[in-house]
Amino acid sequence: MGFFKTAAFTAMLGMTATAGIAQEVTLRFQHFVSPNSANPKYFLDPWVEKVEAESNDRIKIEIYPFMQLGGKATAQYDLIRDGVIDGGWVIPGYTPGRFPEAEALELPFMVTKSAEEASRAAWAYTQQHLMDDFADVHLIAAHMHGPGIVHKTGPAIEDLTDFAGLKLRGPSRPATLLLDKLGAEPIGLPVPQFPEALSKGVVDGGVITWEMSPSLKLDELTDSHTDVAGDKSLYNLYFLWAMNKDSYNALPDDLKAVIDANSGLETSAMAGRAHDIGDREGRALMEDAGNEIATLNEAETARIVALGNAVTQDWIAEMTERGLDAAQLVDDARAAVEATRDTATDTDG
Repeated sequence: MGFFKTAAFTAMLGMTATAGIAQEVTLRFQHFVSPNSANPKYFLDPWVEKVEAESNDRIKIEIYPFMQLGGKATAQYDLIRDGVIDGGWVIPGYTPGRFPEAEALELPFMVTKSAEEASRAAWAYTQQHLMDDFADVHLIAAHMHGPGIVHKTGPAIEDLTDFAGLKLRGPSRPATLLLDKLGAEPIGLPVPQFPEALSKGVVDGGVITWEMSPSLKLDELTDSHTDVAGDKSLYNLYFLWAMNKDSYNALPDDLKAVIDANSGLETSAMAGRAHDIGDREGRALMEDAGNEIATLNEAETARIVALGNAVTQDWIAEMTERGLDAAQLVDDARAAVEATRDTATDTDG
């Protein structure tokens, strides 16, 4: 009888040790948009499902939209850094001037209209120049959204003079610098504040992607949508998908390996593809609503490109005064874009 008691006790200890090794963890991530928008639907949610499956459900990830865990979208990086949340989606440009080297990717006509290609370039550039900037978080992906479109009340933009005096929402410093050059009155607003500003007439419109249009109800709040000619974006925005460093470091090695396997270049490209899918869906919805869809001709686009080049030169001068090798940053961003062109794969059918 004593033997059996000893054996049972030993077995119980073994089960306890095994349970200790097979550690389970719940992580809380948040973002600032509708769960029905393209990035959550086609990137964040599938990423969570993949991580959970590859961890044999030992990692559980809870996703909270609309900043439900607290704080503002502009403070998301600090919320992750400080451990208020385990991870989340960040727009560095929401804190203008804080991450100046990242702005090179957001300069006018820097990246292609393929968000997947742009996101591959973003990851390469991030590895080259930005890892020290983001050293106080654990970086999972760095990506870009698709091309920025001018959405406004009233008729579509037809030429450069149509920008004069328009109050237009801009998401980042490079975007607002360009809007200013175009003769508009730029108003910096995070995504969640844009629909209310439109409905109250605080702005006449703004620049944002096709893919965000449905969740922001731009089919109802605006009348027209204008893109530029060519394969480069009027403007683009840079994003991070990141974890709190302590949350990552607390994981056992095998679960860190799951996060690592779902980080980096291909994960960044996956995020870009999500935006490409969303752009197609968003544009289709605006068309179905009967809104005016326009593309500026090549001559007007060339005039805007020239102003965009002036923004870039002004940015280089400003950042050089701040001690950065700004011309090299721009060259490296362009090189990353060219190196990753035509590498995107259409996986959504």
